[in-house]
Amino acid sequence: MSKPKTSAQDLGLGCLSMIGAYGVEDPKQVAATIHAALDHGVGVVDTADYYGDGANEELVGRVLAGNRDDISISVKTGIRPDPDRGKILDGSRDYLHGACDASLKRLGTDHIDLYSLAWVDPNVPVEDSVGALGELVQSGKIRGIGLSEVAVGTLRRACAVHPVSALLTEYSLWQRHAEPAILPTAEDLGVRLWAYAPLGRGFLTGTVYGIDHLDEGDWRHNFPRFLDEHVGRNLALLGPLRGVADRHGVTMAQVALAWVLSRPSAPLTLAGCKTPQHLEENLGAVDLTLEEEDLQWLEGSFPASSVSGDRYAPMVAALMDDDS
Repeated sequence: MSKPKTSAQDLGLGCLSMIGAYGVEDPKQVAATIHAALDHGVGVVDTADYYGDGANEELVGRVLAGNRDDISISVKTGIRPDPDRGKILDGSRDYLHGACDASLKRLGTDHIDLYSLAWVDPNVPVEDSVGALGELVQSGKIRGIGLSEVAVGTLRRACAVHPVSALLTEYSLWQRHAEPAILPTAEDLGVRLWAYAPLGRGFLTGTVYGIDHLDEGDWRHNFPRFLDEHVGRNLALLGPLRGVADRHGVTMAQVALAWVLSRPSAPLTLAGCKTPQHLEENLGAVDLTLEEEDLQWLEGSFPASSVSGDRYAPMVAALMDDDS
């Protein structure tokens, strides 16, 4: 299996880490990273209206002022602040339309290239949510509709209402749940995969050794795979990945990204980073060609049963769409 032709356009810059979710934030570094993405022709900058309650969008908007047409903007929505329950899912028409207007204002733009429902609201039929997003397409406020973490049946129902441009799901060497049914269905429906967390939330870089090595406030304290009872087994998985990296003279992160980019589905790969140096490292994966031997070795080294710990904590896992 040969690697599909890729370019910087196949990489997206995930912005969650820029607001302290993965350690201390540094506004100057953030601005420099986004400018570097522009300079190198990265295809997408990805944010959400609930990242920092809109602060991340404001940051992206400030940095992109004067360069708006040089990169696509992706925004996730559908999580609403609630005075009694913190944050709740809301896929209603009124909320989605209002949230879009608020995002456009914070971003300082007249359109969003991809506007995605981050989670399916169990109290609103997905047909109604997608219908509302379709109205935003018709008005010119958004250019395309995305869905995140939806099951096969939900994706089919959504596409029957309006074309869906992208399916966002976690996808990496250590998270391959989408392969049996979700990826073939998306391909059949003409929906491109947008793979987020392709570095396993940093674990596949070989620089994370457990929660004791994470800053206070780092979101990964809430992910089971980083906890002491799981991290040792997961660290043992990294040997083959390190071996491939050493053989090619590259970093483990570059190999992990190149593996995602090599998939026949040709996914857009959303890799979060917050420094220009990490962005440069990520871009190196575009030109890395993994041989068939490398691919077989990597895929065989990360069977689903080998990863220790659930993907999400129970509270988050309960929100997952299982309407298959």
